[in-house]
Amino acid sequence: MRIEVVGRSVEITDPIREHAEQKLGKLPKYFDGTQQITLTLAHQNHHGRDEYEAEVVVDVEKHDNIVSHAKGDDIYALIESVAQKSTRQLTDFKERLKNGKR
Repeated sequence: MRIEVVGRSVEITDPIREHAEQKLGKLPKYFDGTQQITLTLAHQNHHGRDEYEAEVVVDVEKHDNIVSHAKGDDIYALIESVAQKSTRQLTDFKERLKNGKR
């Protein structure tokens, strides 16, 4: 499984990449059909206030991608938040498959 970390107007440093890989690397244990995870970090400047946006796209085998978003001013907290959202979405998705609902 591949984890990609992409920055839009954000420099992706080694500590940011390692933190993202550590947090997002746990997602495949919630659903075995995970093929690729892409984290996109974007910097936005709204009225002089720095804000970051994170998006995680989880490529799931034979189903639609699972997408999670988060906004905030701390990159590390954003990565944790979006990883938690993705975890919840993957567990909910797995439960729906178990129960036969699509």
